[in-house]
Amino acid sequence: MAIYHSHNLRKQPLTTPKPYGIRVSLRPGDPFRNLLGADWNRLHWFATGDERDSSLAEMSRKHEYSRTGDQPALAFDKIERLDQSKRL
Repeated sequence: MAIYHSHNLRKQPLTTPKPYGIRVSLRPGDPFRNLLGADWNRLHWFATGDERDSSLAEMSRKHEYSRTGDQPALAFDKIERLDQSKRL
């Protein structure tokens, strides 16, 4: 079924395989685990490994507003689903 007004979609439909990903999760001992749960995570998918790696570097960098001694609260893991191209 075609989508009549695709520009109104929150996210564009997946048309190309995006097998390279980043799993963002909370570190053990983080107080937000009490709110979100110990298994909370978000996945971000990319078409190429280079695109994923550059996004990972940006996501995990120490930003300019960090204070001395601040530690990152999120854990970032590279993931891959190389069989995705068979599903599309």
